Amino acid sequence: MTSPAATVTAPVADAPAATAPRNALLDSLMPLLVDVGVPLASYYALKAAGLGTFAALAWSSVLPAVRTVWGVVRRRRLNGLAALIVTVNVVSLLTGLVVGDPRLMLAKDSGVSSIIGLVILVTALKGQPMMTAGVRPWLVKGDAAKDAAWQRLAAGSAAFRRAEIRFSAVWGAALLGECVLRAVGAYTLPVETMVWLGTVVMVATLVFAFLLSGRVGAVPMERMIAEEAGAGKTADTAR
Repeated sequence: MTSPAATVTAPVADAPAATAPRNALLDSLMPLLVDVGVPLASYYALKAAGLGTFAALAWSSVLPAVRTVWGVVRRRRLNGLAALIVTVNVVSLLTGLVVGDPRLMLAKDSGVSSIIGLVILVTALKGQPMMTAGVRPWLVKGDAAKDAAWQRLAAGSAAFRRAEIRFSAVWGAALLGECVLRAVGAYTLPVETMVWLGTVVMVATLVFAFLLSGRVGAVPMERMIAEEAGAGKTADTAR
């Protein structure tokens, strides 16, 4: 016979299971939020508070710099995302010291994009795609079965690895292409035109990369994850 106490406490026991997917999603997103989101948000917040570009970049670099050094010293491992943000900010700081040339200031943003694009492309070609940190949370959605399926596919499926690499390669190539277009435009078109056209090029590049990387990378990966997760559940049921 079930006691009244057991009846009352049963819903409480189910609460952790209900929140587990959300906690898993938050945990998987945390490195991306800390290494990319916080520095970017702090940069714009500091700019809004009245700091100059140089000071805002310098202060927003503190957290990723600390995480980079901590990873190397404590874990003997380089934090790729944090190191990339530090590199980009340092380049921006150095180029920001050059004043008086509006075309150079316009080209500066393309230089920053080129660093990000080149790093993403190189890591993809080396078989260690950096964009995995961004796409994985959205594909597994905090689901333990899908996360386990991702791990199995990443370890044993050549097709999955190719799709993962294609996803990063598209983003790297797109950012490099955007860099070239904006750099050429900065020195061939009127400054007044490039002030707004640079933003148009950037937005168009992001939309293009999102659509193409989804078609050749994210969609095939999502399909394989769903199939693998379903097969895993079937095998567990059979046992």
